[in-house]
Amino acid sequence: MKKIIVLTLLILCSYIYSQVIGIKVNKVNIYSDKIFSDLSIRILQISDIHNRNLNNTNLLYYVKKSNIDMIVLTGDIIDAKTEDFEQIYSFLDSLISINPNVYFVSGNHEWRNSSKDEFMDCLRDKNLIDLNNSNTVFEKNNIKINLCGIDDPYTNHENTYSALKNINPQHFTVLLSHSPNVIMKYKYINSDLILCGHTHGGQTRLPLIGGLIAPGQGLFPKYDKGLYELDNSKLIYIDSGVGTSSLPIRFLNKSQISLIVVQSKSRY
Repeated sequence: MKKIIVLTLLILCSYIYSQVIGIKVNKVNIYSDKIFSDLSIRILQISDIHNRNLNNTNLLYYVKKSNIDMIVLTGDIIDAKTEDFEQIYSFLDSLISINPNVYFVSGNHEWRNSSKDEFMDCLRDKNLIDLNNSNTVFEKNNIKINLCGIDDPYTNHENTYSALKNINPQHFTVLLSHSPNVIMKYKYINSDLILCGHTHGGQTRLPLIGGLIAPGQGLFPKYDKGLYELDNSKLIYIDSGVGTSSLPIRFLNKSQISLIVVQSKSRY
């Protein structure tokens, strides 16, 4: 009996380890009548790194071979307790050397880190594009999209007015927000797609139930992982991220990055 228990525990620990260490790619197709071309915009979302060492993973290899138009980092790049930034700087240097179109917004862990200002200044010095409470236009072969971002809404640093100011509503609009709490704070946001992280997919998930807990939503959160259509026909996508916080545990919830492909509705 003891052998069975020990073997079961070993299998469980091995499974949890594989869920934390491995990284899968989740592909999400978004269709819009604001995209008039047969071409598409390919967005790679990386969320909630929490200072994980990604230099020796297959992530950089995937970025190299996947014909990605832009990379968006949706907060918690570091952990609140991170003191040494060298490994995350090394990863970001490699990332931007492959694709210079790297955008970011802050998460709650950046705000809780005592060296936040130093870290953020260094990201800008490395030519990562800071979208906190601001916006820009990304163009590819005459396709234009509004790329907007808000500072972390979980810690009340967001300014949705500044993030969406003067955008052209005829263009498809993507809003980066670390936390999905933004849709609970604001009933209507003039964005076609919101990309979030923060929840880690609940870290631990159960069949048919989903995530067990998410910050700001409590037990059995409504918005924990995946694509949701809101009441105003807008979309929110929540990536479960590549890192962990508190406990290094994932169950039925493998670490992931997401490839979001925005394309014409005529392809649907």
